[in-house]
Amino acid sequence: MKKILIVEDHADIRKLIRMTLEFDNYEIHEAADGVSGLKAAQDVKPDLILMDVMMPGELDGLQVCQRIKADPAIKHIPVVLLTARGQVKDREAGMAAGTTAYLVKPFSPLQLIDTIEQLLATA
Repeated sequence: MKKILIVEDHADIRKLIRMTLEFDNYEIHEAADGVSGLKAAQDVKPDLILMDVMMPGELDGLQVCQRIKADPAIKHIPVVLLTARGQVKDREAGMAAGTTAYLVKPFSPLQLIDTIEQLLATA
């Protein structure tokens, strides 16, 4: 069973993502901020991470992505950034942080599932 970590500060968005993924055979883990998301990534070692960019607290999604990609134990894990920011400079910042894919909110459940399936098929 593939493990997916959802790092999102809004509980309702985490719930919607979890509900979308419950139809497939995934083990879902959740974190509500960047610091706990980074720790969960290190502890759980998921097969894929879905991460919000704008989160309150010590680390935002870009910073967490950078730290994941700098950690030899977890740098191979694909990170999909989920954000309302869809400008070219925002996408470039995501790519510079090491993201594997970038989805702009609001995205469709089908778009999310397609992205996950493509990334897990190549992982």
